[in-house]
Amino acid sequence: MPGSPIIHGAEAASAWVRRWLPLVEPGGAVLDLAAGAGRHARLAAAAGHPVTALDRDALLLTALDGIAGIERVVADLEAGPWPLPGRRFAAVIVTNYLHRPLFPAILAALAPRAVLIYETFAVGNEALGRPRNPDFLLRPGELLAVVADRLQVVAYEAGRIETPRPAVVQRIAAVAAPAPCPLS
Repeated sequence: MPGSPIIHGAEAASAWVRRWLPLVEPGGAVLDLAAGAGRHARLAAAAGHPVTALDRDALLLTALDGIAGIERVVADLEAGPWPLPGRRFAAVIVTNYLHRPLFPAILAALAPRAVLIYETFAVGNEALGRPRNPDFLLRPGELLAVVADRLQVVAYEAGRIETPRPAVVQRIAAVAAPAPCPLS
């Protein structure tokens, strides 16, 4: 319905996430960060992954009630410590969310060979709609800089998209290095 608000996480799964989710090791644990109503948590669970869906809005996370394989975690990522200390995942998915102080924790949550799938708004989006605040817009090349020397980039895109609505985004799919082999 025109003018209806879009509930974060209730829209269709991102084509970017759908494209790169198959890189995740079969059965590997997935973290859906800022999950909202859990569109990507549902997608990952349907693909056979145990999922941790993390969001500050407990009400939105109730959309995941009764779905097997999904752990819901309510935490305000911007107001407290990292809520999953020591936990590592085969994939971390982040869409339409940016809080730069979390980048180190996100990278630390990646297990060896894990996949980071990240897609959010970038500078230029302010001319097309929300968000407009530069705190919530990636600077040119910022996602590449975040993963430089840490992950192997599989795919990266930056620019204007038309669907699901006109926006300027950056997207990255990147893989963590395997664990080093111990010397025999």
